[in-house]
Amino acid sequence: MSTDRSSDDLEREAHTGAESGEEGTSRGSGGRMDVRPGVTSPGSMSPLLQRRARRELSIDEHVEGILARDRIVLGKTITLIESLRPEHTRKALEVMERLLPHTGKSVRVGITGVPGVGKSTFIEALGSMLTDAGHRIAVLAIDPSSQRSSGSIMGDKTRMEKLSVDANAFIRPSPSAGSLGGVARKTREAMLVCEAAGFDVVIVETVGVGQSETMVHSMVDFFLLLMLAGAGDQLQGIKRGIMELADAVAINKADGPNEQNARRAKTEYEGALHLMKYPAPDWTPPVLTCSALARAGIDEVWNTIEDFRTRMKANGWLEKKRRDQALAWMHDSIAQSLQDRFRGHEGVSRLMPELEKLVAAGELPPLLAAQRLLEAFFDEQISTL
Repeated sequence: MSTDRSSDDLEREAHTGAESGEEGTSRGSGGRMDVRPGVTSPGSMSPLLQRRARRELSIDEHVEGILARDRIVLGKTITLIESLRPEHTRKALEVMERLLPHTGKSVRVGITGVPGVGKSTFIEALGSMLTDAGHRIAVLAIDPSSQRSSGSIMGDKTRMEKLSVDANAFIRPSPSAGSLGGVARKTREAMLVCEAAGFDVVIVETVGVGQSETMVHSMVDFFLLLMLAGAGDQLQGIKRGIMELADAVAINKADGPNEQNARRAKTEYEGALHLMKYPAPDWTPPVLTCSALARAGIDEVWNTIEDFRTRMKANGWLEKKRRDQALAWMHDSIAQSLQDRFRGHEGVSRLMPELEKLVAAGELPPLLAAQRLLEAFFDEQISTL
């Protein structure tokens, strides 16, 4: 994943929070940037803004800019966090430590669903409703990564056109970069930065495949599963584990001729959820119907989220959940850091191709190959102590 951004990229981040590739921008009402597909960016930044965009910020400038709700600094800080360069990692850790006291006050919502369920349309409808009500919304959209470059293959398109030009919204597509479950490694940190920047609702959108649901569930307060009706057996292909993670199920596209199907699906999902054990006290995941396209039922979904948080704060569950998530985050970070250091080790890198060939050819047991790689790694670590 590339960690360098042009001044045009940073200007777009300042207005939409999204990375942009082929799509250009043009000035709309209120001085905001409207996305216009296929139009080359006019490069209208002032010389002062261009110099600021290119210059690497100090730790103080990152912290002060975030607390001042500077959208350019917000984009640059998330870019710093996503960087794999060791010097950037050290700098990002200092920034995060100083921002931590200003985090934790947002509503954290995870949204998942199979491709085609209308996640982006739903998030735009929900986000627009909330900004109209005075909320500030940050959307962290986890994109599938290119297998060749590990870059975001959807990040060059703004999929939420109205929300992307809303002054009270920030959208950040992030490539998963091959991390566990398709979730961007730094999504948790990005979420905290957005909270420090004054966004009171943070939405994390998953790709809806693999183990990303479990990972996102481990970092949010409320986990919403979007489903479709009228697509064959309502429960076919739905993993029990994903259903058990959901704090609510919303059947999207419940409009027109599909409205009757949505009501039938609602009954089926309710029956399935009643058979599952749910960990949170005083809560049974409800099944709702909505139409993001028609902006129908979106308010009911948000009311459900607020009701859940009110109950879970009252009985102490939300506080406990966030404590557990913080500990899990620490352990995940340790595991990921060890894996990064292992794969970047010179001796391991030298042995890995040869041992992989032997294992693939059936000439070396996988466990023995793993043992040799670990010995190469740990022997050198011990010798340097």
